[in-house]
Amino acid sequence: MYSSGLTEHDLSPAVPSPRTLRFSTLPAYMSLGQLDAVLTACDLSTIAGRRDYAVLLLLSRLGLRASEVACLSLDDIDWRSGLLRVHGKGGRLATMPMPKDVGAAISEYILHGRPTSASRTIFHRVQTPCTPFKTATPVILIAGRALRRAKVSGTRSRHAHIFRHTFATIAVRSGVGLTELAQLLRHKGP
Repeated sequence: MYSSGLTEHDLSPAVPSPRTLRFSTLPAYMSLGQLDAVLTACDLSTIAGRRDYAVLLLLSRLGLRASEVACLSLDDIDWRSGLLRVHGKGGRLATMPMPKDVGAAISEYILHGRPTSASRTIFHRVQTPCTPFKTATPVILIAGRALRRAKVSGTRSRHAHIFRHTFATIAVRSGVGLTELAQLLRHKGP
């Protein structure tokens, strides 16, 4: 109104700026090439490499959260049926089919890397003391190191959750509906 001469007072400073919504952009994700680079950058000749590879496969092939990977127990795997029990947010339990490559990576780590331990937790620190994971922090650190090692660039995120977002993106692009994806990711229903 001021610029067209309808009022003599400039009121533009009183107009609120538009809100920036927290989820106004799509989540960051990796391309298939970037994901492949991250996985192939794991040195499977070392204990840390075998552990990290199993952790990264759980994040990327099943879309697990860092805390869900950290809390996995030997008792959560049904090897005969190929099923994995996941302890999710809010204490919810879910049973998921375990892809063969994920099962092979976990068993390789258990047989050729996991320290002897009274703990039933699958993943342990490599450095002494070889204590079991108790929080999501070690998984987050593994993911961050793997992304740096593979020199992944061009993504807004360099955290463990980018693997979950990549899983979701791959699923949607392969034709999975949003309702089914929400079930796969174990999102809380309405």
